[in-house]
Amino acid sequence: MYDLGENFKNDISKAVSNPECIFTGQNYRITVLTERLLRLEYSPTGIFNNNLTQLVANRNFSKPKFSFKENEQSLMITTPYFELTYLKGKPFDGGKLQPTKYLSIKLNGTDKVWYYNHPEVRNFKYKIAMDKNKIKTDKSLYSLDGFVSIDDSLGYNILENGELSKKDGSSIDIYVFMYNKDFYYCLNDYFNLTGYPDMLPRYALGVTLTKDAIYDQYSLVRSIQKYEEHGVPISCYVLKNWESNVLYEFNNNYKEIDKLVKYLNSKYIKLGLTLKDTDSFLPNTYNYDLLKQYLPTLQDGKINFNLNDSKTMDAFLKLIIHPLYAKNINFFQLDSSNSDRVSILSYYLYKDYNKNIRPFIITPNPKIVPHKYSTLYSGKSIVNWSTLKDIAKFNISGADMGISYWNHDFGGTTDGEEEAELYTRFMQLGTFSPLFRLGSDESHYYKREPWKWGISTSQIATYFINLRYRLIPYVYTEYYKYYKFGKPITEPIYYRYPELFDDVLYNENYFFGSTFYVCPILHKKDPIMNRVIHKLYIPDGLWYDYFTGKKYPGNKRYVSFYKENEYPVFVKSGSIIPLSMNNSNNTSIPKKLEIQVFPGSSNTYSIYEDDGETNNYKNGEYAITNIEYKYEKNNYTLTILPTQGKLSILPEKRDYVIRFKNTKPTTVVKSYINGQPIENKKIKKNADLL
Repeated sequence: MYDLGENFKNDISKAVSNPECIFTGQNYRITVLTERLLRLEYSPTGIFNNNLTQLVANRNFSKPKFSFKENEQSLMITTPYFELTYLKGKPFDGGKLQPTKYLSIKLNGTDKVWYYNHPEVRNFKYKIAMDKNKIKTDKSLYSLDGFVSIDDSLGYNILENGELSKKDGSSIDIYVFMYNKDFYYCLNDYFNLTGYPDMLPRYALGVTLTKDAIYDQYSLVRSIQKYEEHGVPISCYVLKNWESNVLYEFNNNYKEIDKLVKYLNSKYIKLGLTLKDTDSFLPNTYNYDLLKQYLPTLQDGKINFNLNDSKTMDAFLKLIIHPLYAKNINFFQLDSSNSDRVSILSYYLYKDYNKNIRPFIITPNPKIVPHKYSTLYSGKSIVNWSTLKDIAKFNISGADMGISYWNHDFGGTTDGEEEAELYTRFMQLGTFSPLFRLGSDESHYYKREPWKWGISTSQIATYFINLRYRLIPYVYTEYYKYYKFGKPITEPIYYRYPELFDDVLYNENYFFGSTFYVCPILHKKDPIMNRVIHKLYIPDGLWYDYFTGKKYPGNKRYVSFYKENEYPVFVKSGSIIPLSMNNSNNTSIPKKLEIQVFPGSSNTYSIYEDDGETNNYKNGEYAITNIEYKYEKNNYTLTILPTQGKLSILPEKRDYVIRFKNTKPTTVVKSYINGQPIENKKIKKNADLL
């Protein structure tokens, strides 16, 4: 075994299932992992896999509720969700005419049966990549059948030291989820099997900026300064054309890269680099002479970039990646069209990531555990209305595979036609998306900067980008729920109302975290009315338009008309929303918070905060601030309870602005700190949107 270092070591005890849940014979092994999840193995050699894999991070589940009947010929396993029948020792495949001849799993309470090689045609495929107008899809976890299988027969094992070892592919190894209508339980089982997503660094929740243009560091600084001058915040910059003739080395435009990084960090901006994938290291590769000392060199001077060789990967990390860390590069975007290589590279980059600093890696979809090692880049898109709609569907369908960390080029990447109305709708959708990225090809034609548009469009875009920054305390808290409980940030409306899946008027609506409900505008306005005619479905309960305060009783359909500065976002009665009052690019824990409260019902909201950059949150170093709202018709009480947890990560003092929305003016407002009355300071009413 090759020593990859402490970061790569694994707890192999997690690879072994509870022996009380395993049924095994000479050629088969069947494991009950949960009431909804089975592992099915068939091996001609009788040797079964007890390693962790690219897919699997844990099989050590507690014993679920199940019963079984077994004799020399057959095995029957029953749980509250399914009934498995198997003729022991037989191959899983019963053939085209009798697919359930040897193995079948019946979904209880239905007439649905899963069998080996089931076509699973009712699966909701999720979008994995776009290449301009071409959209690629793959099977997700969500299905109208109420079951789905994931094949883990191929790919790589992960050994105790973190090495990847390629499987020989001679055995069948499949995980079958039988969840019926309980999709949240399916997600829970999936994350327990594969690993939960980590928290992103807090700065990743701001705007990521990139352009396929050739800058030097001075023109890049001038570009950044314009954002500041126009009041448009950004948090991350992905540098694309940074390499010289020497691969992985900065070109002459960035001779003083240390000064550039220092300047950007002083503005709360993190710098990332694109990493080009390559099959081999040539003599023009950075640290090539050192690479030659550790790796075999071919006659033509090439060194194979063999991802299956641990020593090669170790040399790549230490001789190419670590020198970039030494220059305080904060994150990477991987440029590769090979999903297998993406999967392996993202694994190594994630595991190696700069000791205790939280990983932030942007990659194409690796298909295997796409939620786990990186945030995903959907690919180059065309500047048009179809792309706007596609991005909305990427966000929604990603939840079907447990994905929330999507990067899209809001505004489109290339070609097409720039329109002010389209740009506005992109910025509004980006505000209420998991991640917000502005990216395009080189050319002054692509206007991602708000000030390059007319005054009205510029004001709208600037408002919504700044709103995104205001929402970071809320979004970060919702990301904690994703990390802790596997709850996607964008939850499709059809999770709660399955009948709306085929309804083209409403199936693109989604919940954004636990509070917001978004009905995105994805089509042009009516030219005569100068408004978008938008049909809405409002879920059960009482809802308010977040911007106007208009009240909407739920479980009803509405028709509304929206100007370009308006966007259909709703919050439920009793909502409590924390907003940052930091300046400009600063995404860190705010010293001043605005708490917005909507009337109608009592509620509690817990704000999650940690240091935003390290992995210390995994060791309990975080803080929770509970806010309680007690609603009575003529009396509102809001209580901010003492913060629990790691108080040292918070500002020593914090100011709060409490804003009661949709509430009639009152002459009596009483405030207390620790039971002692304090004087209230009135603040001006929020200015209108524009």
